[in-house]
Amino acid sequence: METVLTISEVSRRSGVAASALRFYEERGLITSERRGSGHRRYPRSILRRIAFIVFAQRIGLSLDEIGAELAKLPDHRIPKRKDWAKLSRAWTARIDARITELERLRDGLTECIGCGCLSFDRCQLANPKDSAGRSGTGPRYWMT
Repeated sequence: METVLTISEVSRRSGVAASALRFYEERGLITSERRGSGHRRYPRSILRRIAFIVFAQRIGLSLDEIGAELAKLPDHRIPKRKDWAKLSRAWTARIDARITELERLRDGLTECIGCGCLSFDRCQLANPKDSAGRSGTGPRYWMT
């Protein structure tokens, strides 16, 4: 039989606030058992699931996306390393795309903001004659 943990133990071990754990449970991302006292008891294996949620949020997945990913895990047994690896492999392209976007933003800071003008409507290098303005409002160069 797997060891069970209280919500405060799970919070301490995972670094996630108890209020967030209750929220994750409301969203169906984690589950607990309720004993006669009504207190939540979590299986020890929930710690991996919580780590997965935290990591997925850090790379930009929404809670709905995280729920869809977690739904791919087996219900009949505790997920093993290969189950977690299968889920995380699908994120490689997303992480690479995020890295590319962050590098593009970094380069934009160096090239454009570094010049000091901050006037994209008048900048002869980045936006001659406000050509970006004809494409619509907002930061056009960052939206493509």
